[in-house]
Amino acid sequence: MLCKLAWGNVARARRDYLIYLLTLTLGVTVFYAFNTISLQVDLAGVNIDGLGEVLGELLGGLTVFLGAVMGFLMVYANNFIMKRRNKEFGLYQVLGMTRGQVARIMALETVIVSAAALVLGIILGVGLSQLMVFFTASLFKTQIANFKFIFSTRALALTVSCLATIFLVTLVFNLRVVRKSCLVDLMGSGRRNESIKTRNPLLAGLVCLLGAVLIGVAYSRLLHDGLPVTARSEELEAAMTQFEITTGMVTLGTVLFFFGLSGLLLKLLQTVRGIYWRGLNAFTLRQLSAKVNTVSLSMAIISMILFLAITSVTTGTSIVSAMSNAIERVNPVDFSQSIWYNEITGEGQDGDGNPEHYVMPDRPIDAADELRAQGIDIDSVCDSPLQLDLYFPLTKDEVLQIVNGADTQVSTPLNMNSLSKASGAETPAGMENSIADVFGLSVMKESQYNQLLAYCGKPEVNLDENGYLITCDMGSSITDFYDKVLASGVTISLGGHELTPAAQKVDVENSALADSAMGSNAGTIIVPDDVVDDAHLQIQTSNLLINYNKPGVDTEQGDKVMAQVDTNHISYSPVYTESSIIGYWGTSTTRTTMYATTNTMNGAVSYLAIYIGFVLVIACAAILAIQQLSGVSDANRNYRVLSELGCDKSQIAHSVLAQQTVFFLFPLVIGIAHSLVALKVVIDLVRIFGGLTISGMVGFTCAIFLAAYGGYFLVTYVMSRGIVNDAIHIRYAA
Repeated sequence: MLCKLAWGNVARARRDYLIYLLTLTLGVTVFYAFNTISLQVDLAGVNIDGLGEVLGELLGGLTVFLGAVMGFLMVYANNFIMKRRNKEFGLYQVLGMTRGQVARIMALETVIVSAAALVLGIILGVGLSQLMVFFTASLFKTQIANFKFIFSTRALALTVSCLATIFLVTLVFNLRVVRKSCLVDLMGSGRRNESIKTRNPLLAGLVCLLGAVLIGVAYSRLLHDGLPVTARSEELEAAMTQFEITTGMVTLGTVLFFFGLSGLLLKLLQTVRGIYWRGLNAFTLRQLSAKVNTVSLSMAIISMILFLAITSVTTGTSIVSAMSNAIERVNPVDFSQSIWYNEITGEGQDGDGNPEHYVMPDRPIDAADELRAQGIDIDSVCDSPLQLDLYFPLTKDEVLQIVNGADTQVSTPLNMNSLSKASGAETPAGMENSIADVFGLSVMKESQYNQLLAYCGKPEVNLDENGYLITCDMGSSITDFYDKVLASGVTISLGGHELTPAAQKVDVENSALADSAMGSNAGTIIVPDDVVDDAHLQIQTSNLLINYNKPGVDTEQGDKVMAQVDTNHISYSPVYTESSIIGYWGTSTTRTTMYATTNTMNGAVSYLAIYIGFVLVIACAAILAIQQLSGVSDANRNYRVLSELGCDKSQIAHSVLAQQTVFFLFPLVIGIAHSLVALKVVIDLVRIFGGLTISGMVGFTCAIFLAAYGGYFLVTYVMSRGIVNDAIHIRYAA
């Protein structure tokens, strides 16, 4: 009996359940499709050990979190259905049903809709997962050798678990509502109207203006201060505080802007009588104003969530594009190992156990011989390893003055700040607090740079006696800065030599001095050999470069030999000369590892950005849809009165469309505005590491998101027209 009644209720109230069903179906589809990533990676031919498992764990954990978000969203959607059917549930109790029986009917209805969403979602998810195999192959730049149908029981189990949790949360909410409901309230719910509070137009205008000012100030602060990640360690806490203040200002400003906007628009349009009294504009504006007390906060929150969704997707996919474009350029050799001499050691200790003062090594060491002494047979894979030695543009005494905290301020023309002053070029965003501005750029001998070029099969350079070059394998913001320095003809002094630029631009393609994921050379000046000798510069870093050029040795064999560097725990351990530590082993990596690491990171960033972004957009659209449907349901008596006064259906439908356009469009516009400002800061920061471009994938992804958002708007309008038509039909039936 109760099952039959529940089934009939779902069939009869299918329009009311449409948003609930649509949102739940999309959630199931996305949950299942994204959690088949491990199978997609295997089918796409991505040969990276552990990639599928890593991505699977990341997306699985994220699914649990997003499932919780979806659960509360479903409670919100269910609340709309409850409000629409209060009188019906009250009638059940009048006819003799107990509250428990009413609750069971509601639970059965939820089971029916959830089961339908599960079936539809899994069908769509299975289809989407097949298509995502091609996306995965495109992302990792592989070919699908043998495509086959995939189905993941793990993804199915996780999706069903999330859906069951959502169902239980909704059921608990329904039981709570039924237990606390009063028969009189249920039967009289349709006759209670929302309390409409009007505000002083002048006050509304001031509130709206204050919100706009706060948003503008927050924009200015963010553009000026940037993100706190660019701050030095000692300034990080203060930078985080300022960033939190900026975030609070833009959030509060958004709330105040929406809170005052409706009253302000109403007053402004009232002064334009030709518009205000046209059609049902007066009624439409009054309806908008009546809702401002209940929706201003939610619209502000939705704007912020849309901002996060747009920013995460745009930034994430653009970073992936930048890393993919740079990976070949920043990995010039098969293997590289660095030694850092500026990991300096202390002599003597104070009462707290800290070094009393620091010492610096006098000369570079032979990294190849040190590896041989550690049992690494580099000669079995390489005929001629190459070592590049980089220097501070400072003497040993000058470096010690800096690291020992001496009062004397070292001044050198070879840092970004001084080059900026000499050339008029603006220091790249995010580099104002970098170590390059303290110790200066690195310096390399011309002969070693030519050895690197020859090692990579490139033509050599000639600096004559007084020329210099700048190399940099980082992003366009830094290389553009150096291009301006070179083009302006800045003269530098070093070791008694006056040097002028030997080229007008940075040779980005031949600037990588070691293997890395996004570049490791933030700026190195190439000078004639005698300049380094005459200046008595302090050694900074050595990079050992190895190509597997031994006859018969392939990449796999070479990587296996050089992997002993990690197994022998050489990385980050001290480098000794007799009994003294003169440096520390730095990063060791192979080109194969860098490609695998980059592909893993690209996959994780892409999937997480799209996954999070899509779910957030769906959540925002669903909340707005439910809000508007609830509002139309509450105001159906008003629409019936309009019909009785002679307004035709097209005028009423136009009024509904105008209201819902405002509520869907305004949060999106504000969210996009926030995103554009944030992306300006993010792009300036990321351009330090690589050229960030808004790729076609970003446009395609955002188009899908906007289509989903617009789809909810369309469904909401269609359902709203149905509610209004039902209200109008009551008039004709009477």
